[in-house]
Amino acid sequence: MDSTTFVNDARVMSKGQVTIPKNVRAALGIDTGDRVTFIVDGTNVRIVNSAVYALMRFQEQMGGQAEKAGIMSEEDVAEWITASRREERS
Repeated sequence: MDSTTFVNDARVMSKGQVTIPKNVRAALGIDTGDRVTFIVDGTNVRIVNSAVYALMRFQEQMGGQAEKAGIMSEEDVAEWITASRREERS
């Protein structure tokens, strides 16, 4: 993800919906159909790409083992799962 800092705002609609501005979606790597995670800390809220956040949490929980194993992206996780399933079937 890009470390660019900027400020943008959006209007909350009657059903609580907000359109994430295009430049924010681009900075987070979010595309149509992707999920986002809201992290609330007091009065501050961060919106992050759910896939990226899940991978980051996975790496934290594994104590750096995922990174040592070369699992650095969602694609790496998918490849690892596929390889593990092949090994189980052998």
